Amino acid sequence: QVQLVESGGGLVQAGGSLRLSCAASGRTLRTYDMGWFRQAPGKERDFVASIKWNGGNTDYADSVKGRFTISIDNGKNTVYLQMNSLTPADTAVYYCEAQKTIATVNYKYWGQGTQVTVSS
Repeated sequence: QVQLVESGGGLVQAGGSLRLSCAASGRTLRTYDMGWFRQAPGKERDFVASIKWNGGNTDYADSVKGRFTISIDNGKNTVYLQMNSLTPADTAVYYCEAQKTIATVNYKYWGQGTQVTVSS
């Protein structure tokens, strides 16, 4: 089992920055692939960014490329999402995900989410 707790959300003006954190407990993040997703009101949960457990192979949604940066600190068992040049379109609840596949079984864990609100 992996427990994930997001933090760092809040209210920010357009053009501002926030850094989200996702702290894991229960098991080390080593061997888990980590991701950030977001869900705006009335919309589905969308992919934002992902990173391999060793810090490599980052991937981003087109809408956040060049503005958001995902990183991982295995020593602290924490994943970060640095968000710059925020716009109102970035307003959503942001969720952290940990997943890995062993044989044919996929293990996936979610945090409770943290609200990000960007005002115009």
